[in-house]
Amino acid sequence: MAVPGSKDELLDAITKTFDRLREDFTRVPKERAREATMQGHVAGEMMSPADLAAYLIGWNELVLKWIDRDDRGEAVDFPETGFRWNELGLLAEKFYADYEAFDWPKRLELLEAAKEKLVSTISMRSNDELYGKGWYGKWTKGRMIQFNTSSPYANARARIRKWLKANS
Repeated sequence: MAVPGSKDELLDAITKTFDRLREDFTRVPKERAREATMQGHVAGEMMSPADLAAYLIGWNELVLKWIDRDDRGEAVDFPETGFRWNELGLLAEKFYADYEAFDWPKRLELLEAAKEKLVSTISMRSNDELYGKGWYGKWTKGRMIQFNTSSPYANARARIRKWLKANS
């Protein structure tokens, strides 16, 4: 899929990649969702499909936090308070822990809800706000959203498809 360059393209990329991912996630048997048998986000660590869903929920909620802080005129602490861009593996582990208490169906529900909130907040914005100027360095708000939503959805789909094939 081409890199989105407009609000409509961004919404389309998020929707299409999420729908494909959701379809694959629904193929994960509930009783196997917590098996840590796929390469994690930290070298040498393993994660489960449930961890992968937690990772995506965490990033979706983080993007929503960035946008909310920006809307309120507050500084955005990229990527997250207490984390640097070279510590994303640690942030992934935080996300796994944040959603540990939630079972597989609830994680899928939370992921769907976070994606819907993103679509709603993007829909309320102008193309100019999303793509008219830099937001984080040279990156526009739309590009930062895409980096942390539709791109990870596509990556997660490749991971889960590989896991499904190996665990069929």
